[in-house]
This record gives sequence, structure tokens and C-alpha cells, in this order.
Amino acid sequence: MKRPSLDQQVTFLHTANLAQTAHFYEEILQLPLVLDQGACRIYATGGNAYLGFCQALSQEAGSQPNTDGIILTLVTQEVDAWHDYLISHQVPIEKPPSHNQKFNIYQLFARDPNNYLIEIQTFLDPNWPSP
Repeated sequence: MKRPSLDQQVTFLHTANLAQTAHFYEEILQLPLVLDQGACRIYATGGNAYLGFCQALSQEAGSQPNTDGIILTLVTQEVDAWHDYLISHQVPIEKPPSHNQKFNIYQLFARDPNNYLIEIQTFLDPNWPSP
């Protein structure tokens, strides 16, 4: 039997403050808002990949989202430019741009308003598909 196709990808994350999260992803990262569902907002990250934040999910849990072990990775050829851009918008930088020899990537780490770790990286491995 042939595997059915997949057309798009959406990752949903919890937020305790949807307005603050919306400001960060819409105004600072300038990701296009694709769909506003009231308690959830979905952003395009590139191609057919999307990132959604839902306040309703956090309210059910009754607390801040658990961000342990979650890394949101955005891939670009402009890691250094993103570093300068994020600094200019007072985004907390966890680790400035550096070469990660183990995974052969060039990366930086920052934090969003929910305390999610955001990695901005480029793959240096020639086997990684180019955009």
C-alpha cells in the first residue's frame, strides 16, 4: 500500500499570553499571520510549514507552558544578520552565533516571550536540501 501524501506541517505550542506572543512573532520576527482563530494564531515559517500558538491550551493547564526540551528552529543563510536584528529588538540571546562542529551547523539561540528556545541556524552539511 502506498503511503498517503502530506501537504503541510503545523506545530502548535502553548502560550499564557497570546497578545504578547502575537507581538513577538508578528512585529519582531515578522512571520506572516495565516489564520487567527481567536484563541490560536497560526504563522507561516516558510514553504508549507506553520507555527501555531494557542492560549486556550495553556488556560486548560492553568499555568505557564512547560518549555523544557522544546527548541523552535528557523533555518536561514543569514544567522549573523538575524543576531544583529534580534539584538536591535532587545530579544534575549542565549548563545551568540557559533559553529556547532558536532552537527555541522552555524547557529544562535534566543528566547521568545514564552521562554521557548529559538534556534536560528544554517546547515553546513552539503547533503542538506537547499531552499
